[in-house]
Amino acid sequence: MRRAFAALPLRSRLALLTGLAVAFAVAVCAAAAWFVVRGQLMASLDDSLRDSAGRDELTQALGAPCEIEPDELEQIPGLVRDPMQLVTADGVTCVLAGAVSLEPSEADMAVARLGLGETLHDARGSDGEEYRVLTRPVRGAAITVARPLSEVHEPLRALAAVLALVAALGAVGGAGAGVVLARAGLRPVDRLTDAAEHIARTEDLSVRIPVTGDDEIARLSRSFNSMTAALASSRDLQQQLIADAGHELRTPLTSLRTNIELLARSELTGRPLPAADRRDLMASLTAQLSELASLIGDLQVLSRPERAVGSERSREVVGLHETAARAVSRARLRARTLPITAELEPWYVRGEPAALERAVVNLLDNAVKFGADDERGVDLVLRDGVLRIRDHGPGVPPDDLPHVFERFWRSPGARGLPGSGLGLSIVARTVRECGGEVALRPAEGGGTEALLTLPGAPVPPPGGEGTEDE
Repeated sequence: MRRAFAALPLRSRLALLTGLAVAFAVAVCAAAAWFVVRGQLMASLDDSLRDSAGRDELTQALGAPCEIEPDELEQIPGLVRDPMQLVTADGVTCVLAGAVSLEPSEADMAVARLGLGETLHDARGSDGEEYRVLTRPVRGAAITVARPLSEVHEPLRALAAVLALVAALGAVGGAGAGVVLARAGLRPVDRLTDAAEHIARTEDLSVRIPVTGDDEIARLSRSFNSMTAALASSRDLQQQLIADAGHELRTPLTSLRTNIELLARSELTGRPLPAADRRDLMASLTAQLSELASLIGDLQVLSRPERAVGSERSREVVGLHETAARAVSRARLRARTLPITAELEPWYVRGEPAALERAVVNLLDNAVKFGADDERGVDLVLRDGVLRIRDHGPGVPPDDLPHVFERFWRSPGARGLPGSGLGLSIVARTVRECGGEVALRPAEGGGTEALLTLPGAPVPPPGGEGTEDE
């Protein structure tokens, strides 16, 4: 049954559930109405029996059990002409009116014996019909008055037929209303389905669904629009990355091809290059290969999906001061004679150690590259969770500052220097994954200052693994 229901379309399931809900509500109302009417009819019948059995004229006429003549009963005004009989304490009965006799019950004889109270019950008469019976005490005996229960059953049967018809019409109407409501309610879902199928068929991520209101469907539509916008942005960035990578790879590959062709021509023609020229050519090839390998490594880093803040891979607690110290050691090897001073206070963050070290190295390399002509060198200070790297070079023009963290962007004055234009992009990506911020700004007295801010993390216990306990 569940499988069959689950196999139905959503629209059919909603219509079916609506129809069943309406049918159940109508059935409950019909049953309640039937029981209320039945109670009212029974109460009315009991009141009628009490009125007949309690008439003073009847009490006065009954001097002794069974001594009243039927003709005398006929003369009592307003007496209902229904089965009536007297019951003695020992169960002897005599019919006073009507042609139907009723078998006295123990309750009837108790009323006759004690002369107190009354009793109401159902009984079957000598004619086989069901009767409602009222027994009351009267002058040493009890009088039993009965009314046929058909006075209640027949109206109830007619009412049950009417209520059943109303319930059936309500169920059919509920099913129809369910179909209409399902169609109206699922119309936005149909639009979402059409949009998703259109995107799957055409790969057109510019499709947007109109959003009205603030209900669940509107939220779903907004989420769908946000998803397609994010996918479109991701695809645009991917295409831009491919185009920029192709452009950047063309230069070192062209240079490599030229140098290799020069070496090959020298070997084919039998005209060896001078030793000094050959050494320079080989050094150029080595440098170009290193630049190409670095560019490919940077592209691999940027091609990986960006991790969300707090993801499993970024929950390791890392000493930023230790990471910065290792980065300074690596940068000093590349800076040669340019001094790099470091002032590091302990500060722990959540992040990936290798990625953080690479980010600091990239910032130091950038400072060394643009401050190489100044003897004051590069200053690195880590204090209160803020890492500052300051060079004393010519500085970055204010118009270039908004673009320094873009992929492959290089200022006009730096295009002649080695590099791919991806180093600061990698720094910005790593810092975002750790929940921090990075910025470049002009330094006081000249040069450029890089500020890297990362949120702190609990200090790991001595000898611990440096990971946060969940």
